[in-house]
Amino acid sequence: MTDMKWPETPEPYWRKAFPAKPFQPLKEDITADVAVVGGGITGITAAYLLAREGVDVVLLEADRLLNGTTGHTTAKLTAQHGLFYDELIQHMGKRAARLYYEANRDAIAFVQDTASDLGIDCEFTEQDAVVYATTERTAALVEKEAKAYETLGIEGERLGEIPFDLPVKNAIVMKDQAQFHPIKFLGRLVEELTAKGVRIFEGTTAVDVEKGHQPTVITRDGFRVTCRKVLACSHFPFYEWQGLYFTRMYAERAYILAVKAAKAYPGGMYINAESPSRSLRSLKIGGEEVVLVAGENHKTGQGRDTWEHYKALADFAERVVGAENILYRWSAQDLYTLDKIPYIGPITSGYPDVLVATGYKKWGMTSGILAAHLMRDNVLNRKNPYQSLFSPSRFSIDPSLKKFLLVNGDVAKHLIQGKLEVPTATPNHLANGEGGIVSYKGKRAGAYRDDDGRLHIVDATCTHLGCELQWNRGDRTWDCPCHGSRFSTDGDIIEGPAEQPLTKMEG
Repeated sequence: MTDMKWPETPEPYWRKAFPAKPFQPLKEDITADVAVVGGGITGITAAYLLAREGVDVVLLEADRLLNGTTGHTTAKLTAQHGLFYDELIQHMGKRAARLYYEANRDAIAFVQDTASDLGIDCEFTEQDAVVYATTERTAALVEKEAKAYETLGIEGERLGEIPFDLPVKNAIVMKDQAQFHPIKFLGRLVEELTAKGVRIFEGTTAVDVEKGHQPTVITRDGFRVTCRKVLACSHFPFYEWQGLYFTRMYAERAYILAVKAAKAYPGGMYINAESPSRSLRSLKIGGEEVVLVAGENHKTGQGRDTWEHYKALADFAERVVGAENILYRWSAQDLYTLDKIPYIGPITSGYPDVLVATGYKKWGMTSGILAAHLMRDNVLNRKNPYQSLFSPSRFSIDPSLKKFLLVNGDVAKHLIQGKLEVPTATPNHLANGEGGIVSYKGKRAGAYRDDDGRLHIVDATCTHLGCELQWNRGDRTWDCPCHGSRFSTDGDIIEGPAEQPLTKMEG
């Protein structure tokens, strides 16, 4: 890899489009028809759809709107979710596979129609989506996927090559997909929310739901929102103990580079069929073409030094698109369900007034929008053809049971391994900008020495279920290898399911 300039800190390109003025935290008990928890694509879209129907909505966000997974996306709008339709047909049948395609296709149409109706310049552009194979094994899988397209009536075709210098052995294209600027689109919906009287509160962490005649959301600061329905749109459900979602999902991280490339980008959105993953799309920044290069998926808190994932993407970007400079770098976290289909609907059959939307894999732009429509229809007692497919109460013996055992076996392994680790390093071993697990006053701790030499030391045990955290050098965070919680160097929560920050030690 040549000596390209790297951004010092991870920062998504999209976030610069969102206004800096924050909404105030909730500071009193209130009532509403619906409480939406989570200010990402699902929460904002659901609030917009409901407010448009005259429903009194309150929107609660633990941090800032659009600052979580939605703000860390590659922003592809596609029903092509890797190689998935052949698998869906095998496990759930043709009807379910076709419904999955239609639900995601409808989500794309919603973005296009809404952008047109509201005059949103969100850079919506139709693109073909391509999955390509570079090995004989994955070429055979692509062929099966092509046959699944034919079976389901999905418009697509096989490709013998793609316009990159890669050893492609097979590829399939899905026609009429799209890409957009998610923050420009959702930022305009936020304006619509305020105009329609939706009350929005940032810096407001929901931690529990009190069940009674009406459900009541309890915030970390002790305030209450009494409502008719609760929509948990917080990436990982904040009310997770109902349904034990931490046993039914696992978290993966991926990495994104925005690069200035020497080679002209040929158009289209591309993703490989192999591991490690590689994804390509383009966008305009300041009128100049920039390529997003993404991939390197791995389970959160596990695997090699995270900085190595960024470097691997940079090598690929230089080789394939002639990357000359790295303008932005960031990472994203995605949740996978047991059968790879999102959980959208009542959190359990016994709690019909608390709805959940989670487990979008890497495809949150379409999944988040279809989830918002499912939630709206539930609140308004409307039938929705996709309700059963995405119901959180579903369970398929194959592959759900096998995946359940693998996921929770992996959690148990990392829980035990973490407790057996005995760190030998001390905070004195850390140079400026370095972090790691250390021994501090006879205890295992997480230490980070910032660029000014100040130490930040925290208890490195996750506050969720007690797994031991690992240092993420690429993003300078503490990550949990069991359920994907992430914390800042000062112990603040970045990702759930943890609801309590880490204990600060002396630093």
